[in-house]
Amino acid sequence: MKVFKFGGASVKDADSVKNVSEVLKIAGCENCFLVISAMGKTTNHLEEVVEAYFKNENYAEKIETIQKNHLEISHTLFEENNPIFTEIELFFSDIIAFLRRNKSPNYNYVYDQIVGCGELISTKIVNAYLQSIGLNSKWLDIRDYIKTDSTYREGKVDWKITEQNFKKLELNSIYVSQGFLGSDNNYMTVTLGREGSDYTAAIVAYSLDAESVTIWKDVPGVLNADPRYFKDTQLLKLISYREAVELAYYGASVIHPKTLKPLENKEIPFYIKSFLNPKEEGTIVKKGQKLEPLIPCYIQKKNQILVEISSKDFSFMAEEHLGEIFEKLAELSIKVSLIQTSALCLSLCLEDKFNNINTFVEELQNTYNFEIINNVTLYTVRHFDKKAQLKVTEGKNVLLEQIIKENLQIVIQE
Repeated sequence: MKVFKFGGASVKDADSVKNVSEVLKIAGCENCFLVISAMGKTTNHLEEVVEAYFKNENYAEKIETIQKNHLEISHTLFEENNPIFTEIELFFSDIIAFLRRNKSPNYNYVYDQIVGCGELISTKIVNAYLQSIGLNSKWLDIRDYIKTDSTYREGKVDWKITEQNFKKLELNSIYVSQGFLGSDNNYMTVTLGREGSDYTAAIVAYSLDAESVTIWKDVPGVLNADPRYFKDTQLLKLISYREAVELAYYGASVIHPKTLKPLENKEIPFYIKSFLNPKEEGTIVKKGQKLEPLIPCYIQKKNQILVEISSKDFSFMAEEHLGEIFEKLAELSIKVSLIQTSALCLSLCLEDKFNNINTFVEELQNTYNFEIINNVTLYTVRHFDKKAQLKVTEGKNVLLEQIIKENLQIVIQE
């Protein structure tokens, strides 16, 4: 079985949904599992619903706008009597009903129950369309298969149960299911982390011993830099699992960091291809492949926080200090993107997607001094040379620079 993942951009409107069927005709879908994201920016809009709910603002109006968008897409794809319209209305009625009866103050729990609906709705629409053009596709609720703990927004997969669940599937079918989602022992929705649909595809492929995984993007494959920020980008044709893990770790947005390990464990080939030009080769990630071509790769991470930490008693930054600091960072789910130490100071570039930096400082401020610079940008250049270094730093305010083997990391205030 092949696993295909289609992201939000590939199903953002009616023409995009139709294009998915064209991609399937070209790539072949006789024995295929489709993992599909929410349509367009639906996840962002549902996040706004959750924000409005917790601020006691008018969330119903936002829900109505999202529903209208999905109905408009469906009106282009289907005849008026298609049952998909009733299903869409039921989904959005359920969202409103959940928010009205919810008593939980747990933001992350509510987030997962609401935001996860985007994938459920989009896959219903795509599956209905594929059936309408004669493909015998089957809709699956991925939450019945991927089982997790109850860590809302960052669910940890129970691999044993998940693999057992997928072994029950019949092969030689076309399945349409959701990315990003799993469920805990109480069948509450648990999301796998933002942009987690790629990870879902890897979980499915691992559990089914799939032939391959293909991620369909609006770019020709993995480029050596984000074309939004760099000119003259080049396609990376071949990447090893190890190289791909490095790129993902440093923040290459085209590959989800968790995606690669399950695929590497079973040596499942991983393709990144363009849904706009599906006949092009794209990028392939395989065991033992060297980077081709071997050129500098630029990774940019915005909205980072540069923190300098020193002990109030002017003591060395010893192991017990580092242990205490990193334990607190892990507890608050603050990601460390760069570490640099001196005798008296620890410099960290942090990613704080759960807005816990103030709590971090408050809980350690009796022991440490903090200097914080918000909204910095971290550049990582793999396989850098002098020209690449100059390309990133020229004319910019460099706050910190670090070289480890073939990796150059620079924190810049823009």
